[in-house]
Amino acid sequence: MLWKMRSEVATHPNGFNINDGVGSTHIEQLAARVLSEKADMGFAHDGDADRCLAVDSAGNIIDGDQIMAILALSMKERELLVNDTVVATVMSNLGFIRAMKEAGIKVIAAAVGDRYVLEEMRRGSFNLGGEQSGHLILADHAETGDGVLTALHLTAAVTRSGKTLAALASVFARYPQVLINVSGVDRTRVAEMGNAVATAERELGENGRVLLRPSGTEPVVRVMVEAAEVEVAERVAQALADEVRATLSL
Repeated sequence: MLWKMRSEVATHPNGFNINDGVGSTHIEQLAARVLSEKADMGFAHDGDADRCLAVDSAGNIIDGDQIMAILALSMKERELLVNDTVVATVMSNLGFIRAMKEAGIKVIAAAVGDRYVLEEMRRGSFNLGGEQSGHLILADHAETGDGVLTALHLTAAVTRSGKTLAALASVFARYPQVLINVSGVDRTRVAEMGNAVATAERELGENGRVLLRPSGTEPVVRVMVEAAEVEVAERVAQALADEVRATLSL
């Protein structure tokens, strides 16, 4: 593996420009730099560097689910993955969950938030967990998200394999995921949506899933739908969001 560059983007903070059009929430600058310098890969962190997302040599974003998959498979191959288990969240992509199952790796779904991932990891003494957003916890080394640590372990996995980052990330195909935030509704009454959720799940069958939950940080109800085809995910998500507005309106 030939590493072609070591370059930095947006590394001059002034106390006001944290996450200002850069980092793991705005990865476009990094992708452009990777392409312009013909780099093998790039890494993006947020302001406190507890998150890590990556970019492959073609400028494609490698999200937290893909990074977890790469690390989980590498650790399992070397018999380092405790109980062949990884802790993710309910937001992790269905493609990731199915790929792990096919590889003989169990996925435990925690609530959204790295604190809940860590709780599940501690409960079972597991050593790998994280979120699609790039918060990963490698408990053999730290019990908090550490973006630099994640980047180092991902680089090591790529080097060890002799493959490109893109090749490793192709271990699963991401199911189209549509997320709609519904505001102006009573978040405390989400349980009333059980029948509507069941109807959506029947329509999707085994080729998709539905997640309906009140946000813990915003006054909204989050409607998430995954399906094999984006058009199906969009249609089901919009129908369910409309039902949320009609049923839970304030």
